[in-house]
This record gives sequence, C-alpha cells and structure tokens, in this order.
Amino acid sequence: MASAASAMTSPNVRSAASPMSKPHQFNALQRAQSIMLHRKQDSSTTAPRRRCSVSPKSLLTLNSSTSPAYYPAPYTKEATTSIAKPASKPQSSDDSSGRPEWNLFQRYAATALDAIEEVFISKVLERPHPLPKTADPAVQIAGNFAPVGEQAPCHNLPVEGRIPPFINGVYVRNGANPLFEPVAGHHFFDGDGMVHAVHLRNGAAAYACRYTETERLRQERAIGKPVFPKAIGELHGHSGVARLLLFYARSLFGLVDCSHGMGVANAGLIYFNDRLLAMSEDDIPYHVRVTPSGDLETVERYDFHGQLRSSMIAHPKLDPSSRELFALSYDVIKKPYLKYLYFSPDGNKSPEVDIPLDQPTMMHDFAITENYVVVPDQQVVFKLQEMIRGGSPVIYDRTKTARFGVLPKYAADASEMRWVDVPDCFCFHLWNAWEEPATGEVVVIGSCMTPPDSVFNECEESLKSVLSEIRLDLNTGKSTRRPILSPADQLNLEAGMVNRNMLGRKTRYAYLAIAEPWPKVSGFAKVDLWTGAVSKFIFGDGKYGGEPYFVPRNPKSPREDDGYVLSFMHNENTSESELLIVNAADMQLEAAVKLPSRVPYGFHGTFITSKDLESQA
Repeated sequence: MASAASAMTSPNVRSAASPMSKPHQFNALQRAQSIMLHRKQDSSTTAPRRRCSVSPKSLLTLNSSTSPAYYPAPYTKEATTSIAKPASKPQSSDDSSGRPEWNLFQRYAATALDAIEEVFISKVLERPHPLPKTADPAVQIAGNFAPVGEQAPCHNLPVEGRIPPFINGVYVRNGANPLFEPVAGHHFFDGDGMVHAVHLRNGAAAYACRYTETERLRQERAIGKPVFPKAIGELHGHSGVARLLLFYARSLFGLVDCSHGMGVANAGLIYFNDRLLAMSEDDIPYHVRVTPSGDLETVERYDFHGQLRSSMIAHPKLDPSSRELFALSYDVIKKPYLKYLYFSPDGNKSPEVDIPLDQPTMMHDFAITENYVVVPDQQVVFKLQEMIRGGSPVIYDRTKTARFGVLPKYAADASEMRWVDVPDCFCFHLWNAWEEPATGEVVVIGSCMTPPDSVFNECEESLKSVLSEIRLDLNTGKSTRRPILSPADQLNLEAGMVNRNMLGRKTRYAYLAIAEPWPKVSGFAKVDLWTGAVSKFIFGDGKYGGEPYFVPRNPKSPREDDGYVLSFMHNENTSESELLIVNAADMQLEAAVKLPSRVPYGFHGTFITSKDLESQA
C-alpha cells in the first residue's frame, strides 16, 4: 500500500492524503482484563479554530453528555483514568437523576438476582467456557471498534482541500457504541446506537455525536449496568438460556420494562417524512432530530403515530419516484415469521402482507424495483432450540435451498409472490435490483457471503464477499448467478450503495467498501456493473474506514456518477479521524475534514440536504 501522501501506482487507484502527526504506538488487541478504563473527554486537544458548544438537554430529559463506562485500551487518557465498571448493586433512588424508584421488595429481588447472575451464571455456566472470537469483547470492541463518549457540536473544523459548494447538509452515520463494559459475551452488533453527524455548509464543517436514547439505554443507564440480553454475544448455549430466564425474572419483578422495546437502533439511518429515523431490526425506529446548532436529539420511539406495532428491518427502501417507504418485519418466535408493509410519502401505513415461511429466517436487507419488492429467503435461520443443545440460535441450515421471492409492490396478499431458487446464496446486503422487460427477468445486485454465518459464528474458513449479479427469470422460475468482477480483480465488497436517485432502476455504478482485512475497510471501490471495471480509493497504511456514501450533485444530471463519495477514515497510527470527500467521477480526493475526536468503525449512514432539514418535524 502506497504512502498516503502520494497516489497509488495503478492509474485507477487513489489514496487519501495524510497530513497527520507523529504516530503513537499501541497494542489494539489487548485482552479484556486490561480494557476497562474510564476517561472524560480531553478538551485540551481541541484545536484553536474549533468551537465546541454546550449541548442543550435532550428532548427525552435524559443525560445529554453521556460517556461509556469504560474505554478499551489504547483509547484512554492516563492522566484522568479511573476504574469504572457496572455498579455492583443496582442503583435505587428517588432523586432527579433518572434512577429507578424501587420498593423494598424490588430491592431484595434485585440483590438476589444479581447474586444469581454473578455466582451461578457468570462463574459456573460462563467462566469455564472460553468465548469464541465472534463473542469475545477483547476482539469485538478492540482498537477503533471501541466506544467513544458523546461530543457536543464542534464548529469551524479544519478542512484540507475544498468542500464542493453544492454539498450543503448533514452526513449522519450510525454505529454500535456500548455504554457499559460487557458482563459476558459481546458481538460488535450488540452495542448501543450512536449517531455521528458532520454538517457541511458553504465550505465549513461541524461535528457532533450522540447516543440514540433508546428505552434500553435509558433503563440501563438508570440501573447502572447492562441488564438487557445481547442477542448475538450472550445468547449461546445453556448460559444464554439462563440469561433469558434472568431477564424474564427481572421483568416479572418490575426491575426492567421491555414493553416499550428492547432495540439498540445502531444499524440503519433514513430520512423519511421529515424525520431522521435510526433503526435496528429488533425494534421499531427512533426519531432523531438534527438541531440548528448541529446537535442531535432523540425525540421518541417512533411508531408512525400508532400504526407500526412490530419491528422493522434496518434497511427500508425509499422509492425515488413515488417517495414511498417499503419495509419488512420479521419475527423469530411466532408466525407469521415475515411481514411486508409500506408507507405513503406522508407516513400512512399500508395493510401488512403476511409472507408464509417454514422457519424464522434472517432478513437483514431486501430490494425493490419499479414494480416489485425482492425478498431473500436464505440459509441463515433462527433455531432457538439449539441453545438448549448448547449451541447458537443463529445457524447455517445446509439442508435449506436459498430462494428469492418477487412480490408486486401493491399486492393484497402473498398469493402473488413468485419464488425462484438461488442455491447456495447468502447476501447480507442487496445493493440494487431492476426489471429487464425484454427477457422477463428481475436483476438483483448483491454481495454473496461465504460462509453464510461467519459474521455470527466462529468459522475456520475465511470470509469471502463476492459482488454478484443474480437474474431471476419469472417466466421459467429459474435463476443464474455470476460474479461481476474478474477473478484477477476479486475483492471482498461489503457496505455501500448505488445512486439513490436510481434505486430500483437499472444502474451502472456501485460504491462499495473494500472489506479487507476483514472486518476492517481499507478503502472503497467504484464498480462498473456492466463491464466489471473497478476503480479503487485506498486510504493508506494503517488507515481504515467504513461505508462509502454517494451524494449526487444534481438529481437530474444525465451522468449517474455526477457527485461525491463521503466516508469516514481513521488513522490507527495517530488515533485521528477524518471525513473524506472524493469525486465519484474520477475517484480523486477533493477535501478532508479533520474531526475533533475519534470516530469508531460503524455501520450505515445517509445525507440530509439543508433544504430537507428546513421542514424537519
């Protein structure tokens, strides 16, 4: 990999500039015994040009300056560190701090259940069994996967290069940022949701980051420890069953309340019906407001005014023409395991369409075309009974044949669904889909991942994510699949997008993260879906980032790639983060915004224009 100060030798590869300070030396994978240190934000590192404001109080009247209760090494300020772990006993008070008001009986129950957790679950069921890498906090939240504290708006950030003048708005990106030290297993997907926001206006930049104040976060902060089960990191085997029973007991005694959702809202973001919605597929969305000062405020758990009564996946699709929002909802406990729904542009929900499935299936993503929704029914399924046998409830079912369902957008019921088998295919994400009227096919673009469950379960085989074109023939009921890149150009491509103004229509370009070395992202690629040609933008030695986000210059531009790609980048040598702005046409760096604090690796984002913000609810 070339020096960050110069371009790569290949003519179609570009590298980010690197005007960074002398690197620190640290070990990013120290074990869990040494990772739990607390620190406050170090205001002495703020550059003179930056102006950081004091945040107003959250709309939910919660603490609006929250920091994690621990910081994995090396991200500690040694001069101000102190050991800070979850409270040994639940806090109980009637003061205004938001702590729970428990009666004497509840206090005794809390103490007894805490003792059961510590003496039996932790020491007997969990401690004798080493954690797999996919659930080991020392692996999952090491280095720049570690959490950070909230950051009040910081204005007038240093900018190298020139921010394109048409980019006026806010880039927001979601991610997992656990508030408390894990008490058991922890997967990166389990962390509390935090939104990072960069405001770009008239060539100037500002930054802020805030937790999404979920019901889960609010209750755990009040109690002083993590009490809600972590779906991926903790729910394995007999200890997972025990933790579910422990949570049920705490609910029975009124120590926790799960009636208002248990989600972390850490995965997706979408701006719809004048609202920024933060989502994870285990709950309904949360409405987050962008304030005039550049801050972020959680408004409410948003059920579309009482219309949405079940969870919604984190990747709903906004049709660029109709402005309708299409979504799926899946259930791992009871039938129907899958439902399809959509919302009109003003937020009115359609009747739900129950889609019959034999077993609950993970559906993290789906696709839309101009007339259809494309639903993947793949081989990663939920079998809760596996926990009783000592295993994970998320499994790769090799006996199942993967298939894709094509349903008219406005179907009254699932009888109009046409299923097409696509053997041995697992796409965690689908980038686009469109119709080919001449052949009667629906074309789906996705990254096919092997082994399918490698994100959730430890595997000896290394992960591969192959960008693929899948053709579903609705006339014959058969499918074909081919890799888009040539064998010589093959890359692990995950997390990205096409031009959102062409979602559901035939597109030529996709912008995708280069997930190498997995799970880090060393750059991003612009892929010509028609020819397989690929242009890369590589961050540079010791620098990694995340999902690229394409911002079009003009929705009516005849050029599909007329716009810019935004991506966070983190320098692991200096522990500094930037927002990069890259010209999508030639993949040249246009500007780099120096951020006042570290931005951890995260998930998905969106861009909200200044015009859209003017009508924000």
